[in-house]
Amino acid sequence: MIVGEIRRYMRESCALKVGRSVKDTAYRALSVREELSKTAGEEPDIKTIAKAMGCEPAKVAEALDAISDPISLYEPVCSQDGDELLLSERIADDDGELWIDKIALYEAVKRCTPKEAKLLTIRYYNGKTQTEAAAELGVSQAQISRMEKSALLKLKKYMT
Repeated sequence: MIVGEIRRYMRESCALKVGRSVKDTAYRALSVREELSKTAGEEPDIKTIAKAMGCEPAKVAEALDAISDPISLYEPVCSQDGDELLLSERIADDDGELWIDKIALYEAVKRCTPKEAKLLTIRYYNGKTQTEAAAELGVSQAQISRMEKSALLKLKKYMT
């Protein structure tokens, strides 16, 4: 009974709920990987494990990812001369733009009014002037200036 209670606690206290079939696939993949490592003398890749299991590599990769523990974006990934490099500083697009910044900006823009969000798009994504934005939104350039200032203050507030 005590072992059952411990298993239940472990199952329910997990950060993410993973289905039994995914867990079974992952544990099977781990055992296949261990067997292949022993016979080949080196760590097998996902494709090799999937082939030995008779399933698709994407399914194996997904299952192994599902049972790994989540880590914080603020987890140090390396340290050099006393400076720590955080995981959030390393997650970027092909063009080097940080995902965490994109997410923060997206969430901050959601707090703006629809008109402010449209203004930010016109000004900063389309690269138009305040006068052009005023013509597009049907207001004066002075109103655009005030609206832009207000929107930028909201972004600053919610991104810091």
